[in-house]
Order: sequence, then structure tokens, then C-alpha cells
Amino acid sequence: MSGAAAPDALAEPSERVGGGWTATLSLANGAIWVGWYGPLQILLALQAAELAPPGMPKESVLAWVTGMGAVVSMVCNPLFGALSDRTTSRFGRRTPWIVAGVLGGAAALVLLAGAGTVPVMAVGWCLVQLTLNAAFAAITAAVPDRVPHRQRGAVGGWLGAAQILGVVAGTGLATLAGGVAWGYVACAAFAVLGTLPYVLTHRDPVLPAERRPALTGRAFLAGFWISPRRHPDLGWAWLTRFLINLGNSLALLYLLYYLRDVLHRPDPGGGVLLLTAVNGVTLLGTVVVGGIWSDRIGRRQPFVRWAGVIMTGATVLLAVWQTWAGALCAAALLGVGFGVFTSVDFALMTDVLPAAAHRGKDLGVINIANSLPQVAAPALAAPIVQHLGGYRVLYGVAAAVGLMGALLVRRIRGVA
Repeated sequence: MSGAAAPDALAEPSERVGGGWTATLSLANGAIWVGWYGPLQILLALQAAELAPPGMPKESVLAWVTGMGAVVSMVCNPLFGALSDRTTSRFGRRTPWIVAGVLGGAAALVLLAGAGTVPVMAVGWCLVQLTLNAAFAAITAAVPDRVPHRQRGAVGGWLGAAQILGVVAGTGLATLAGGVAWGYVACAAFAVLGTLPYVLTHRDPVLPAERRPALTGRAFLAGFWISPRRHPDLGWAWLTRFLINLGNSLALLYLLYYLRDVLHRPDPGGGVLLLTAVNGVTLLGTVVVGGIWSDRIGRRQPFVRWAGVIMTGATVLLAVWQTWAGALCAAALLGVGFGVFTSVDFALMTDVLPAAAHRGKDLGVINIANSLPQVAAPALAAPIVQHLGGYRVLYGVAAAVGLMGALLVRRIRGVA
């Protein structure tokens, strides 16, 4: 029996996955994004404004807290991906980490609900990042574990749709739950409930203990370095994802403050919710279609490149048309571009993975391109807003960074 299980755990998948598997994995993915983006879109910003010490700007508090959390995310995603690669549980390689990560994330969100000081807020958010990244690393790795190459655009599209619905749901829960504390509790509950269908109805392939590679501390740490010389396509794909995500992070980090301080919206939290909903509608209109279209024609690069260009145009609108109408148009355009980027870039990344035995670790390294921008964006955005020209300059820089990422996708040679 162990010999039969090893090919399932380590071999390249060839059979298409069913709709039920995709739906429940997508729901679990969306639930994790609720746990992240309810805080990121609304709750952390409100909490930073409440807890900022005298003389310390709320922007700086938010930058420090989110930056620290992003550092934790950057380290933990590949770490937990590598640990899941080596897991020989009878429940599979990925499921134990999904369960432990989501339960830990829910507890950390409840801790944030009671935070009364900036240090407790920072510790709580770092714990959220640590635990939810354990679950996210396992969910991400389940795709190359189970989905053949020519179906990954479609599955990536459904995961992307769940992601934006998670962002919308998290923003909605944070806005409507009745205060910061209840917002955190609502996000925690949703994160747990949303993962149950996948955990209860689907089993991961089991890795037999005898197929687990020998472990030394030095070899384990060395495995996190993926040489761009040996794997240039993976290196360029990573850089493309990093730059486009950095441009997006710069554009979204201070959205609540932009609506309040520049556009003078009377209800900036409600404004963020509305913009997120508009963004979600247009994203949902492209994320699945883009992935399926990419699968059918067998090409990834043109979709990623033009998605990046469209997102750049949306960010330029925020720089030059600083009105509520401009913000609505930018949100809609950003959704179109990010929808295609989310599904097709994910498929592109899984297509350039070096080996099946360490998919979780390699995807964790790739996911640093998602979390590192959360570290870099606050470090860049705070001085730009406070000292180097304000929001026009911030969005101009964001547009330039995103455009660079879109153009560099041409350097990937092994994927059309």
C-alpha cells in the first residue's frame, strides 16, 4: 500500500480534478483571505488610529505593524511549505497544516480583538501571519499536487475568484460587524467555517515515511535557495510577480487614509467597502475566463503582461484623477487586470516549478513575491506620503513599478 501511495504523493498529476474538489479548495482559500484582508483593509487601520501614541502618526503605526507581519509571512510561507512536503501523516501532507494553521489564525485574530496597545497589536498580527501562512502554503501546494498543467489556469481562476470574494467578505465583515473587536471575531469564525468542507470531504495523497528524504539542518536551510542561474524562468517569474504585487500594494496600502484625507469622504470605511465591491465585480468577470482561456490556447505570458499594463493604468488614474469618480474607475480597471493576473500568473508559477518532491517549499519561496511587497510597500509609502510629494507621487511610483514587472515577463523562455 505504501508503494502505491508514493506515486500519488510525488508524481506529476494527469487526471483532471472535479468541480467539488475545486469548489471546496477555493472556499478554504477564500476563508484564509477573509482572515487576512478584513484586518488589512479596515481593522488594522482603525486600530492604528485608536492606539497610536501621541506624536506618532497613524500611518507610521500601520506601516510598522503590517511590515512586521509581512516579514513573518515572508519567512513562514516557505518554511511551512517545506515542512508540509515532508509530512507523513495518514491525513496527507497538506491537510494537517491547513487545520492547524486556520485554528491558530482564528485564535490570533481573537487576540487582536482585545489588543489595547501597539505592541500587543503587532504581536497579534504577526501571529495571524504565522498561522494563516501555514494553511495558505498547504492549500497552494495542493494545486500542483493534484491538478494537471492544462487545468491549472482554470483552477487558478477559481482560486482567484475565491480570493477576491474573501477580500470583499473580509472587508464587509470588518465594516458591518459592529466595531473593531467584533470584526476580528467575525473574520476568525469565517476562516474556520470556510475550511471545513475541504478538510472533511477530501483526502490528500499520503507520503510514506520511507520516501521522506533524510533531513539535516544545513541541507534544509540550503533548500530555500533556488538558483536563478539554474532555474532562470523561475527567477524571472518571481521578479515579475514581486514587482506587480509591489505596485498593487503601494496603491492599496493607504486607501482608507486616501479617501479620508485627500477625497474627504464622510465615511471612508464604507468607501473602501464600495471600492472593494466594484473591484471584486470586475475581477470576477475576468479571473476565471482568463484562466480558462489561457489553458485553451496554451499560453501564459501575454495574459500576465497585459494584465500588468491594465493595472498600471488603474494606478495612474489614482495619481492624476483624484476624485471619487476617478477612484471608482480605478477600482474597476484594477479588478480587470488583477483578475487575469491572479489566475494566469498562478498557473505560470506552477508550470516553472523545478521538482515534485518539494512543491510546497518552492511555492513558498515564490509566495515571498506576495509577502515581500507588504514589507517594502510601507517602507516606501510612508516617507513618500509624509515628505516626498504625497499621494500623487505615491501612485506614480506604484504605476512605474507595476509596469516594469509587466514588461519583464518577456524574459521567461520556457513558458509561452
